[in-house]
Amino acid sequence: MEGLNGKLTSGFRHLLFPIACTAHPAKAEAGGFRGIDLMPMPAAADDRFALWPPLRARLLLFALQAMLIASAVVPINAGKSTVKTQSFAENVAGKKGPSRPRDDDLALYDVVIERVSKGENYYQVVAEEHRRNGYPLRPGFAVRLPTLAYINAALGATGQAIAAFVLMLSVLAAGWQRMGPEPLGEPGGLRYRGLAVGFLALGVSLGMNRYFFVLHELWAGMLLALAFGLHRPRAGTGEGRYGAALAVAALALAIREHSLPFVALMAATAMWRRDWKESAAWSALIAVFLGAMAVHLHLVSQMVLPADPPSPSWLALRGLSGWLSNVILSSNLRLLPHYIAGPLVMLMIFGWAGWKSPAGAFGTLLFLGYGAAFMIAGRAENFYWGAMIAPAMFLGLAFVPRAAGSLWRAAAIGRVGAGATTS
Repeated sequence: MEGLNGKLTSGFRHLLFPIACTAHPAKAEAGGFRGIDLMPMPAAADDRFALWPPLRARLLLFALQAMLIASAVVPINAGKSTVKTQSFAENVAGKKGPSRPRDDDLALYDVVIERVSKGENYYQVVAEEHRRNGYPLRPGFAVRLPTLAYINAALGATGQAIAAFVLMLSVLAAGWQRMGPEPLGEPGGLRYRGLAVGFLALGVSLGMNRYFFVLHELWAGMLLALAFGLHRPRAGTGEGRYGAALAVAALALAIREHSLPFVALMAATAMWRRDWKESAAWSALIAVFLGAMAVHLHLVSQMVLPADPPSPSWLALRGLSGWLSNVILSSNLRLLPHYIAGPLVMLMIFGWAGWKSPAGAFGTLLFLGYGAAFMIAGRAENFYWGAMIAPAMFLGLAFVPRAAGSLWRAAAIGRVGAGATTS
């Protein structure tokens, strides 16, 4: 009877826990199970954490838990405001609240675009409007590049909506293609393509918000997401494809100089791959931009009067609150309670990090780099800087379940005999 019970017990164990029983058949047959011994499944080539040693995995797991807790409790703010807005509960309930008035800086851009559309000189107009509305002209970086003003003036309201819709569809199509089964496609992307593009759609849908059509970061961030989707790094001895990505990133850079880290990282990663041709192309774009920015700063300086006040310092040192505030308040995460939105930002980056591919590595470095910058620079009212990266970040959520499972298994939490290997 005991022998029959043992065989039945062993059979149930193989049925319920096939991974563990296959890895330790002797333990299973001997009735040596003391809990669920979850051994790693065969690791996919694009699974970054699957083969990590336990000690490294435990350290990252601890750091991730700490960041999730911290991101749930830090305050999310966008500077002082006296405008009453609806709460999360009111939004969910569909309660109608007061309409949102036009933000001061967006109202300024509205006027600049209107005057430029009538043929007035951009730099003359922007100097007058900055002065009239109490915005600084010093340093010259406080004045936006003229590119978007001329584009919006040429497009008009209807053209802006059409351009935003086309751009959103282009980002989704490029993301779908990059994760597809093409020669230069991303490892493992096809398995997660539908879910990843679904999350990406949540991120880029903000680009259809008419309220922000005059905001430079909105267009630049969408263009960077498109450039990312169009880029194909060189694989082996083959040729990469970067011409379209270069052109789109150049437009983003011409709209907002905050696109420069993206271009610089493209140049650096191409150099890391020893793709000197591509690295030279991105470096040339940086050189052209620096020349154009020098001209812009010179033209702005011609408009500055001795009485014009300087801009307050952008060195605000807001820490984690600055990072999360920028991303949350400039994306659809703003509709969620902060204790949910904050951890989601951390999980987005974690998902990107778990995707072992050129795209995963690039996205992780890019978002961490911008995050570090937001912790150091930018005042609370500069939260919209987060729109530079927010659209593409959502894609990382597709890889979170696998990354979390792989990291847990690699950390060997609760595994029998796991302490034998900790290096």
